[in-house]
Amino acid sequence: MSTDTFWNDVDRHMVRYGAGFTPRVIESAGGSYVHDSDGTAVLDFTSGQMSAVLGHSHPDIVRAVTHSVATLDHLFSGMLSRPVVDLAKKLAGTLPDSLSKTLLLTTGAESNEAALKMAKLYTGNYEIVSFDRSWHGMTSGAAAATFSAGRRGYGPPLPGNLTLPTPNAYRSPFRRPDGSYDWEAELDYGFALVDQQSTGALAACLIEPVLSSGGIIDLPPGYLARLKDMCAERGMLLVLDEAQTGLGRTGHMYAFERDGVAPDILTLSKTLGAGLPVAAVVTGADIEQVCQERGFLFFTTHVSDPLAATVALTVLDVIERDGLVARSAELGAQLTDRLTGLRDAYEVVGDVRGRGLLQGIELVHDKKSKTPADALGQAVTAACLERGLHLNIVQLPGMGGIFRIAPPLTTSDEELHTGVDILEASLKAVLAGR
Repeated sequence: MSTDTFWNDVDRHMVRYGAGFTPRVIESAGGSYVHDSDGTAVLDFTSGQMSAVLGHSHPDIVRAVTHSVATLDHLFSGMLSRPVVDLAKKLAGTLPDSLSKTLLLTTGAESNEAALKMAKLYTGNYEIVSFDRSWHGMTSGAAAATFSAGRRGYGPPLPGNLTLPTPNAYRSPFRRPDGSYDWEAELDYGFALVDQQSTGALAACLIEPVLSSGGIIDLPPGYLARLKDMCAERGMLLVLDEAQTGLGRTGHMYAFERDGVAPDILTLSKTLGAGLPVAAVVTGADIEQVCQERGFLFFTTHVSDPLAATVALTVLDVIERDGLVARSAELGAQLTDRLTGLRDAYEVVGDVRGRGLLQGIELVHDKKSKTPADALGQAVTAACLERGLHLNIVQLPGMGGIFRIAPPLTTSDEELHTGVDILEASLKAVLAGR
């Protein structure tokens, strides 16, 4: 099939579901690269959809999937198999004792739906608090807690969804007399608004430890501990969505480890399947017991599927065997140094932020005004692709173009630096052509 025929078929038969499609026909993928129909290798700095932490077509995953599909892949949802129970045990061994019970699912939105239903059933309340730049999924409950995009035109979302201001140190108006970011005042202000709007039925606060689609916003040290205290004061559960930050991505096994604060409920997805559809909800024995007694129902087609469990077990084994958490921290330090160098060298690179192998740079017209530079971001994205690097740019109202940089944990030093070199070359070329 010619590429012209391919794109004609796209126009005739594909539903468009977001931003425009990348103008390449992808034929294969392996390691840190995807390959298009012209045979061009494109360095993948998004790990697929921020998921493929082991790169593409990792041999251990290929073997695990092949064996599972041939022997045990899907069962009636009320049946259990050894891989599912082994995964629950393995996950518990990587987490604090307060997180010991696992529900195995398939997608991030689905895991957040289940977590929110648990929180509502356990507390007897219905109000959900999330950040005003949040992204938690496209199904109804998750979408109602998503504020970065996709809220217009669909009628009323689920009732009871409230927001906290996203703790964006680069753009927040909350400042101390010396000009430094005052996240404590911002968080107090945010909860004052929540308390004013609440009907007295607060159930949970659902957040990412590092907002990804929200522009790579890392919570300040101390923020998560204070947030959990404020939730406890109101009888709310703290639910952490670690779809993108879990399993080594930030240089810790889980991002919350940096802060020494465990959530009441943890949701995992993207990284747990290393690019395949696997998700999980992990909580404590008390919450699970109360929910069970009150009739918790989340009986889905692919709950507790052995194929998903086999994949997740393999991902955990490879991360442990190959020391990929430490590797992420090591590569992340190199990435921070390179991106900080770009910030220091270019007036249009306004901010660098993130952790480990989930980092971002925000492009602006100039550092003084911090005016968003949307067109520049789009041009640099296209220039990178032409030079063999795939980057994703997040563009939100009031913020410049933010590149999300999330290569696989298996990326080599050479691949990491090649990617940043391409980014810099693309930035230079676009600036020179202005």
